[in-house]
Amino acid sequence: MGQDEYDAGKAAGEKLASMGGSRGLCVNHEVGNVALDLRCSGFADGFGNAVTVLPTTNDPAEIKAKVRAALDSDQDIDTVMALGAGLAGEPSAEAAGESGRDVMVASFDLSANFLQMIVDGKAAFAIDQQQFLQGYLPVAFLAMNAEYGLMPGGNVPSGPNLVTADKAGQVIDLSAKGIR
Repeated sequence: MGQDEYDAGKAAGEKLASMGGSRGLCVNHEVGNVALDLRCSGFADGFGNAVTVLPTTNDPAEIKAKVRAALDSDQDIDTVMALGAGLAGEPSAEAAGESGRDVMVASFDLSANFLQMIVDGKAAFAIDQQQFLQGYLPVAFLAMNAEYGLMPGGNVPSGPNLVTADKAGQVIDLSAKGIR
């Protein structure tokens, strides 16, 4: 139960390319973390165009400064993929907004502020692993196994689910209710 990070990155890259992206930046706040490296690798493969990995630390101020510097130094970058909404997605969207350019920003995972950025048109989408399903479905599977001997025969993906502007408001409402 969960999300394959490479496949999620690939889906995000394909979506951003279909939205017109031609030169991408993958903001990796922990180069060497296998899951994050897979996210960037999948993004690059799905995007199909030039992608630069921007290594940063876990400091949102540094992330914002580095994304802004990258955007200022390469006017062809029109797409930014962040690997965590609260940590990297929010400062990346802020940097893109401050650049005065039309730059698409997407991020893995969810945060209340990043979801609002999607609603406000400051970000393209977030990649949701659907953690509610990751907790609920294993319990349901175990109950069905105990009662009826039924169990899925393989991996059960809970993501990627792309939360775009048409769904972000609903996710915000459901999060406030403790469902998402």
